[in-house]
Amino acid sequence: MLDRTNRREFLERASAGVVAVAALGSARSAAAGSANEKLVVGLIGCGGRGVHDAGLFKNTTNVEVAWVCDVDENRRQAAAQSLGVDAGRAVHDLRQILDEDSVDAVIVATPDHWHSPASILACEAGKHVYVEKPISHNIREGRLLVEASERNRTLVQHGTQCRSTPMMIEAVRRLHEGIIGDVLVAKCWNIQRRGSIGRGQNGDPPAGFDYDTWVGPATMIPYRTNRVHNRWTMWYHFGAGDMGNDGVHDIDYTRWGLGVATHPSKVSALGGKFFFDDDAEFPDTQQVTFEYPGDGKVGSRRLLIYEQRLWTTNYPHNCDSGAEFYGTKGQMFLSRRGKIQVLGDRNAPGDANVAPGGQNDVAHVGNFCAAIRGDAPLSADALTGHLSTSLCHLGNIATRLGRSLDFDPQTEQIVGDDEANALVRREYRDHWGTPRNAS
Repeated sequence: MLDRTNRREFLERASAGVVAVAALGSARSAAAGSANEKLVVGLIGCGGRGVHDAGLFKNTTNVEVAWVCDVDENRRQAAAQSLGVDAGRAVHDLRQILDEDSVDAVIVATPDHWHSPASILACEAGKHVYVEKPISHNIREGRLLVEASERNRTLVQHGTQCRSTPMMIEAVRRLHEGIIGDVLVAKCWNIQRRGSIGRGQNGDPPAGFDYDTWVGPATMIPYRTNRVHNRWTMWYHFGAGDMGNDGVHDIDYTRWGLGVATHPSKVSALGGKFFFDDDAEFPDTQQVTFEYPGDGKVGSRRLLIYEQRLWTTNYPHNCDSGAEFYGTKGQMFLSRRGKIQVLGDRNAPGDANVAPGGQNDVAHVGNFCAAIRGDAPLSADALTGHLSTSLCHLGNIATRLGRSLDFDPQTEQIVGDDEANALVRREYRDHWGTPRNAS
């Protein structure tokens, strides 16, 4: 466990990384090694997804998962045993991994509110980062991570694995080649039966779980039984709702196929809690529309539509996750579950000529390792992750406030709405526990 002084230093360093107020010094850039050199990787966050990701790295040629870190002693020990990591390298403090010169890269699989802070700290330490989705807890954090990656010349791979999936790569290529004409509108969905988070109780955290460090740079709120492991997603303070948890995958490949490489300018949304009567703060039902004006001329404008229903088992196209692309000469249905269909004019059957195949996590890890060695371009860099994740944040803000938003893609600010714009960033703790705004 961290003593009180070290915990304060830890939180100060994390907060400084996020708000970019610390002196940058001479952070070393991570050098790419040859294909024959072993990559040493550390895992930060030992929940189910983190152990899954680390297992993929462990099974990759010339990669060693040498460290694990978690503030939950039970999870930390279980991960070390599962991954074959020496007990002396199963640590409570992520700085022990970041300060280790032999470590080339880290996996960040913490709760959402730690994704950008931990990744920024890793970049400043000269480590490459494989960060799970969503890349950030808020829009400002995402931009700071993009800047940290560029400044330190470190690679950041976002956990939207469809970017490395062969079927998706080929399908998007066909869309961009005009298989259905000019794609003007695309709609994606996150439709599945989720479980309720129920009603929790405030109290003391269990033994072996350092809740203060788990909260980290966020402002402190009481421990609650349904705010931690696997439940934080649905709380404003720590998560990004299911739009950021699962919907971000479909939003990402939909934005990719639609061919938009900036932020939208307008966001409209409706939704809320239509089904679950529990403590969750984020909606179970959403309809969000994003408008990309391009240069404003006819032919350059685009719409991206997101649907979410977390209470049903009736899926479009018999698939809980998917997207439809609407072009001037046809339509494409595409899902990360490995399904694809093309229709021509008046629904005439078409041939995508694309081999089906579901989301490929192995290929995404392989791409990241190859990129570190200089053998391949990165599939989902920090900017790619930031642009897609920002749609989740904007959609959640518009749904939460119940009104449309005007967004400036250059300044990344919501225009003419101070209440909404305040949610583009958050408050952080400094090492005395006093909140401050990100600048």
